[in-house]
Amino acid sequence: MSFDGWIIFASFWALFVTTPGPNAVNCISVAMAYGLRMSLICVAAILTQASLFLAVSAFGITALIAASPAAFIGLKWVGAGFLIYLGIRGWRMAAQPAAAEVPDPQRLYLRAFMIATINPKSVAGYLAAFSQFIQPDLPVMSQMWVIVPTALALTSLSYVGYCALGAGLGRTALNAVLNTTLRRIMAVFFIIYGILLGTSHFSKGT
Repeated sequence: MSFDGWIIFASFWALFVTTPGPNAVNCISVAMAYGLRMSLICVAAILTQASLFLAVSAFGITALIAASPAAFIGLKWVGAGFLIYLGIRGWRMAAQPAAAEVPDPQRLYLRAFMIATINPKSVAGYLAAFSQFIQPDLPVMSQMWVIVPTALALTSLSYVGYCALGAGLGRTALNAVLNTTLRRIMAVFFIIYGILLGTSHFSKGT
């Protein structure tokens, strides 16, 4: 990959991972409730998902999933249902004070991993990255030595930033009304995103 190609790829990936979505909302929510250090578990889960998706994209599995309308729509419905569930659950629990005890890190990790994995935006993003930036006349694995570190570094910076934002909001949201309002806004975001995710295929006629 040339230096100009790397700049273009890095710019695309930075935009891809900084655009607000379920991953960002989850990082902010966890950081608000439990602080920056605990929310970094979510970043670790997102990086795990990113590493797996980069690997399967290199072998064309992501392209195969995207090429199958039934598989892709099924993935969208699963993701939509999970996000709507998280939104409804978040709305119901918004007025409750954050748990005083330390949350289970494994549960936080698995939840963040699921949110990252079932989001079809990830499939589309990784497919776009490989279809646009991989040079077919060069060995794929040699290009991965440039793509993978760049993608993972930018992903880390983006979601650590969202975690820091959530931790800051948690410290400033001292009164219960403001804290509850912020948590409900994020719950509504999950519900709306899930509905849009589940119904978006109708607008494409599939």
